[in-house]
Amino acid sequence: MFSLKKFVKVIEFPLLTLSRGTARYNPRHNKNPLYKKEDKQQIEKYITYYPRKNATDSEQQLAEPSKLFRVSRIKKLKNLPYWEKRLLRDFCLFDRGAVSIVKNIPENNQRLWKIKHLVKIEPINFVNGEPTEKDINYTFLKENGDCIVIKNIECVEKRLDATEKFEKNEKNLNSEILKRDSRLKWVNNY
Repeated sequence: MFSLKKFVKVIEFPLLTLSRGTARYNPRHNKNPLYKKEDKQQIEKYITYYPRKNATDSEQQLAEPSKLFRVSRIKKLKNLPYWEKRLLRDFCLFDRGAVSIVKNIPENNQRLWKIKHLVKIEPINFVNGEPTEKDINYTFLKENGDCIVIKNIECVEKRLDATEKFEKNEKNLNSEILKRDSRLKWVNNY
């Protein structure tokens, strides 16, 4: 009998050995995690973090990665391969001008890496602190990634009185008065 074991050399990487049991192949993205929990601990042993060139140690300790990303599409979908279109559809970025909020987890980061040339990724910064369930109605997300929580919306009576006084004043020139006056001048020829 002919045996291939003599001629085939098995290569195992010291960092990570992938087989059918450890890494899962799933053509439907974001349905199951890429690695099992036990494998994540083994992988984290081999990850090295390199410092930024211009950053000091105190800046690196203070800088924490953001929990969420704001992802928006910047390129057209025309002439893209189907796998990139599928990833954009999974992130709900198939429509024009769509914005998606994505968790900062390794599975999503790996998928975003494949379409990084098609999207704009910005970390979400909570300027006024993270919103709670009560504050959800008072949050606003800017285009630069700042999430602003306006907790106290107070109505100032002085402003209300001033607007009412301005609207009721007959000497104000609003659009209706200007249209009527210009029409009368046009018809009557001065």
